[in-house]
Amino acid sequence: MKIPRALALVSLVAGLFAIAGSGAAAAEPDASSYLVYVGTYTGAKSKGIYAFRFNPTTGTATPIGLVGETTSPSFLAIHPSQKFLYAVNEVSNFGGKKAGSITAFAINAESGKLTTLNQASAGGAGPCHLVVDKAGKNVLVANYGGGSVGAVPVNADGTLGEPSAFIQHTGTGLSAGKVKPPHAHSINLDPANRIAFAADAGLDKIFLYDFDPAKGSLAPHATPFTAVASGNGPRHFAFHPQGKFAYVINETVCSMTAFAYDAARGELKDIQTLSTLPAGESVKPGYSTAEVVAHPTGRFLYGSNRGHDTIVVFAIDPATGKLTYVENTPTGGKIPRNFNVDPTGGYLFAANSSSDNIVIFRIDTRTGRLTPTGQVLAAPSPVCVRFVKVP
Repeated sequence: MKIPRALALVSLVAGLFAIAGSGAAAAEPDASSYLVYVGTYTGAKSKGIYAFRFNPTTGTATPIGLVGETTSPSFLAIHPSQKFLYAVNEVSNFGGKKAGSITAFAINAESGKLTTLNQASAGGAGPCHLVVDKAGKNVLVANYGGGSVGAVPVNADGTLGEPSAFIQHTGTGLSAGKVKPPHAHSINLDPANRIAFAADAGLDKIFLYDFDPAKGSLAPHATPFTAVASGNGPRHFAFHPQGKFAYVINETVCSMTAFAYDAARGELKDIQTLSTLPAGESVKPGYSTAEVVAHPTGRFLYGSNRGHDTIVVFAIDPATGKLTYVENTPTGGKIPRNFNVDPTGGYLFAANSSSDNIVIFRIDTRTGRLTPTGQVLAAPSPVCVRFVKVP
């Protein structure tokens, strides 16, 4: 499927975004609008976090521009109150130590601007993923470079305290005959807010940790990990909205693994693995996967393929959690490192990190299929897309 030539690419001028293109088909009516925050890798084009204002009724996004300056805020997380935003700083030195950092921001709902509150150590080098726990008491972080995970308490005013937990992953994995060190690539929490799941792309394991939000503590779960096939490189992880199933996207081999989740025991059971590429397409040099997102209805699952530059769409069997391939849709850019589905379930924002754009797609809520709306947002080196609901 080709992206229509009518797509209008928007220019980045004087650090502010401009936008062009036809309006998207209307989503389900929603009285509110959303702020769309975009984390980036800073460099010649980017200085930090950028934002758009999104109207889900019309499907249009308008630019706000640079809203928060910080170094390589590659991944973002929103506090449950919607008042604070947290960003990893994907660096290897903070405070004179071999560690990255996390920056806390206050959100101005009217302007979309971010005010820096403070920074805290991520514990390990190269933090690449974080999540705020459902009680809003802690930020959990995965450090890719350091191969570790940790927790940092959140104060009542949104500021971050000193790290309250740190766990170093140990051991080695194999990929194409090469030895790999630990690379914690993501960390997520179960719906009950009691078990953290850390996908380690280096060790080919999903580690399970008992989490206490009151203490901000992490400890190995009774079943300490779930392994995937050697060399798969599990990267990002997502729960089904009902909490009965979970999915991990495997970076190295371009596949998606489905799990059944036993919430009482806190255990994952592998039930299926499918390619994220079309039938007959093999993994080529330069191909890898990145993000996985379950649709809010629980009917569909999406994953991004870098190099192949597509979003794969699967239908989810509500009884078993198993996947059925639907389609691969070109993202309209290069290297879709991240994407997200808006809270109404009507639109998907595909962030193409190497072509400096975000392409908006309309989601067919009957089939899960994607159709370009005609909007392409200019964004420098976009890595992460997050939504904040505003009146």
